[in-house]
Amino acid sequence: MDIYRYGSDQASVVLIQMVGEHDLPGIEQEIMEISRLTDADFQLIAMKVNNWNHDLAPWNADAVFGKEEFGDGAKDTLEKVLTLCTDSNKNYCIGGYSMAGLFALWTASQTNQFDGIAAASPSIWFPGFLEYMKQQKIQSNCVYLSLGNKEEKTKNPVMAQVGNCIRQAYTWMHEEGMRCTLEWNQGGHFKEPGLRTAKAFAWVMNNLSLS
Repeated sequence: MDIYRYGSDQASVVLIQMVGEHDLPGIEQEIMEISRLTDADFQLIAMKVNNWNHDLAPWNADAVFGKEEFGDGAKDTLEKVLTLCTDSNKNYCIGGYSMAGLFALWTASQTNQFDGIAAASPSIWFPGFLEYMKQQKIQSNCVYLSLGNKEEKTKNPVMAQVGNCIRQAYTWMHEEGMRCTLEWNQGGHFKEPGLRTAKAFAWVMNNLSLS
C-alpha cells in the first residue's frame, strides 16, 4: 500500500484518507480547499488501496454494478492504517469518498482511535451496513456525512437506497448525541469528489474542539 504525506509532520491534526489511483491527481487541490475552509494546521496522509472493492469492504457482498464483487479486506486495511496512528499527542481523523467514506464509518465502529470521521458521499447503501453500524455503535463523537442530491435517483435498486440509508444514519447519530451533520451537495455521485472530501475534512477539524 503506497503512502503519500502532505503538510507538516509537526501538525497536531492528522487526516488519513484512503484513495485510489483516480484520486491522486486531485489531492493537492483538495488540500488547498481544506486550507481555505479551516485555519487548523494539519497533515494529510493518503493511503492508496490496490483493490477498491476488496480493501475497503467490511465483508463479502455481491456485485452491485458491473461484475466485481465486494471482498472483506477492510480489517487488514485498518491494521495498516493504525500503524500510522501511534502518537498520543495528535488528533487523528479518517475520511474519504464513496467506498472510502464507508470504510471511514466502519473504522469508527472498530476503534476509538479516530477523533473525527469525514464520510463524503459514503457507500452507506452497502448491504447490511446500516444495521451493523447501529448495533456496533460509533466510537467517534464527530461525524460528517454528505450526499449528492441526485445520487439516490438511480435505476440501481441497491444504490437507490443511499438516500434513505444516510438519512437514517444521521437521525440515529443525532439521537445518540453525537456531534454530526448531513450536507447535501448539488449533483450526482461523480461531481467534484475532491472538493466534497475537502469540505468533509474541514468541517471535522472545525468541530473537533467542540465535540
